[in-house]
Amino acid sequence: MNAKRERRKLWLAVLASLFLHIVVALSLAAFNGSPAPLPPLDEQPLELTMMDLSATPAPPPFRVNPPRTETDPANESVEEPDEKIFESNENSIASSTLPATGEAPLPAQEGKDRPFVQMQTQDVALPTKGSEAQPEPQPTPAPEATVAPSVLPTARAEESPPPQAKPQPTPEPVASPEPEQFAMLTATPPPPLREPLDDEVPPPEVDPSVPPVTARPRPETAASGYQPQKQQTRISGRITDRGPRSSVNAVGTPLGKYQKAVSDAIGSRWYYYMKAKMDLVSIGTAHVEAEVDGQGKVRNLRVLSNNANEAFANICLQSFQEAQIPPIPPDLAATLPEGRLPVDIFFTTYANQ
Repeated sequence: MNAKRERRKLWLAVLASLFLHIVVALSLAAFNGSPAPLPPLDEQPLELTMMDLSATPAPPPFRVNPPRTETDPANESVEEPDEKIFESNENSIASSTLPATGEAPLPAQEGKDRPFVQMQTQDVALPTKGSEAQPEPQPTPAPEATVAPSVLPTARAEESPPPQAKPQPTPEPVASPEPEQFAMLTATPPPPLREPLDDEVPPPEVDPSVPPVTARPRPETAASGYQPQKQQTRISGRITDRGPRSSVNAVGTPLGKYQKAVSDAIGSRWYYYMKAKMDLVSIGTAHVEAEVDGQGKVRNLRVLSNNANEAFANICLQSFQEAQIPPIPPDLAATLPEGRLPVDIFFTTYANQ
C-alpha cells in the first residue's frame, strides 16, 4: 500500500510540473508576440532656416580668478611673449638666473620660504608729492635815469684887470739829449687843454643804471611713486632661458593694469599705517576681501580670517577704506561680473621686518 501511494504522489508531481511548464510557455508566447506595425512616416521636405549670428553680439567672456602676476619695471618688454601664461600690468619675457629645477612655469631661484611668489628684493617706498611750481618772480624795474638840473648861464661879472705876472727867471740852457737815446721824448706833445668858458653848460649828470635783479626760482622736489616691499622667495621652476633677472611669460592687459592700480592704492596706505603703528600690531596674517564698483568705491568689505591682533585687522580695513582707487574703465567694466572687480588680499607681517 505504501508503494502504491508513493507512485501516485510521484505521478501527480510530474503532471503538476508539466502543467506549470505549459502555462509558463503559453504566457511567454502571449507577451512576446510580434509588435504592432509602426505608422508610416510622413515624408515632408526638409526646411533650412538661415540665421545671421553676426547681428547678435556675443556675451562678454567672464573670467574667474585668472593667473596674475606683477611685472617689475626692469622686466617690462615691448614685445609680447609667445607663451602667454600670466596676466600682468605689462609684457615680460621669461628668463631665469639658475637652471630649471621644477615643473612650475616660473624661474628657479633661491630665497626665503614664503607662501607668496616674489622674484626681486626691494625696500618699501611710500609715494610723495613733488613741491608745487613757484610763480615766476617779477623782474625789478630798472631805476630811471635822472638828469641834474642845468646850470643857467649867469651874467659875467665886471671884468677886472688881469693880475700882473711876476717875471720868471730865465732858465739856463740845457743840452738836449741825442735823438736815439730817449725815443719817448721825441713824441709829439698833446694839444693844450682848453679852459671851459663861463657861458658853457656842463653836460647833465646821469646816474649809472643798475641791472635788474632776477630772483632764481626755487628748486622743485620731484614726486616719487609707490614701491611695495618685496623679498625674493624660493622657487623651483622650469624656465630654461638664462637672463640677468628672474621673470615670467606675461602679457599686459587692461585688467592687469587696473588690478595693479588697486593693489598700489591699498598697499601704500597699509605701509603708511604699519610704519606709524608698528608697535601696536602683532605678527600674523589677515585675509581681507572686498569688491570695487565702477566708481572706484569699496563695497562688501570684510575680514575672512585673522591670526594677528585686532589692531592689525583695523589697519587692513582702514587701508581699503582710505585707498584712492580710480574708476573702472568702461571697456573693462563690461567684462567683469556685475561690473565689479573682486579684490582678495593677504596682509602679513613677519618678525624680521
